[in-house]
Amino acid sequence: MEFREVVRRRRMVRNYDPDRPVPAEVVQRLLDHAVRAPSAGFAQGWGFLVLESAEDRERFWAAASPGGSGRQRWLEGMRRAPLIVVPHANRATYLERYAEPDKGWADRSPDRWPVPYWYVDTGFAALLMLLTAVDEGLGACFFGIPPQRTGAYREAFGVPEDFLPIGALTIGYRAPDQRSPSLRRGRRPVDQVVHRGRWGG
Repeated sequence: MEFREVVRRRRMVRNYDPDRPVPAEVVQRLLDHAVRAPSAGFAQGWGFLVLESAEDRERFWAAASPGGSGRQRWLEGMRRAPLIVVPHANRATYLERYAEPDKGWADRSPDRWPVPYWYVDTGFAALLMLLTAVDEGLGACFFGIPPQRTGAYREAFGVPEDFLPIGALTIGYRAPDQRSPSLRRGRRPVDQVVHRGRWGG
């Protein structure tokens, strides 16, 4: 598939065919592409939890679901996904990397970072998985884990404290789903968000 077509087709998919698992070689390609993401100082401060078994996926939904009746319809289709990947960012990896001689920030202070690139870089990796899913004929959705559920999620999977989940991805073969109400907003035209030469110019 041409890259422009991959970008054009990318959307968040919220319903999956539960009877079609993601082939092992495709799972591997998703992860191989994720680690090709750029990272500050080539720190690569990320970690990916891959959940394929029905037992692991059910444990994830039990630990990380936001709850509330308004979410049940949304979760019904998402829970059918045969694959969940949770990308995590590790700030300590970046602070250590930038204390090395070629960078020289020996104090390891996060205040030196006007933007927390550990989150940015892990987001890049997640986006590469979203695009790879489209290229492989799959659907995927990136969504957040509610902060009040992070502790339960960590406990369920033994996630070390240094690793913060930036969200999760459901991945699988698409099934018919409802158009998201958010899409009624429409995509903002390029000329509304691009500023040439100066802001507003």
